Amino acid sequence: MKRKDVFDRVRAAGLALPDVEEATKCGAPTLQHGGRYMAGLATHPSAEPDSLVVKISHEDREWLLEEAPDTYYLTDYYRPHPVVLVRLSRIEQAALRDVLTVSWRITSARAKALTPIS
Repeated sequence: MKRKDVFDRVRAAGLALPDVEEATKCGAPTLQHGGRYMAGLATHPSAEPDSLVVKISHEDREWLLEEAPDTYYLTDYYRPHPVVLVRLSRIEQAALRDVLTVSWRITSARAKALTPIS
């Protein structure tokens, strides 16, 4: 399966959220909200093949890692960043929608916080 095909499930779930658009970063497909990164296929060699990098709070990340370590993981490269890695082969579609919705809320809140008051 091609890497772009792996992203089809992510694209379907992500583009169902308001104001989400598809883009590319480092040659890999990503989702953005308000021009801000939400999720994309992992490109760093430390990540397992067909893994998704999802922007998420450190608190939510710790909870996901504890609750579903077969689905969510980290590598040393990604640890300092507010993201979690997702094994796309192990995540159910409903859980994928949920984690993308959490990422959407985070990027939405950040976009609002940075919007100048006129």
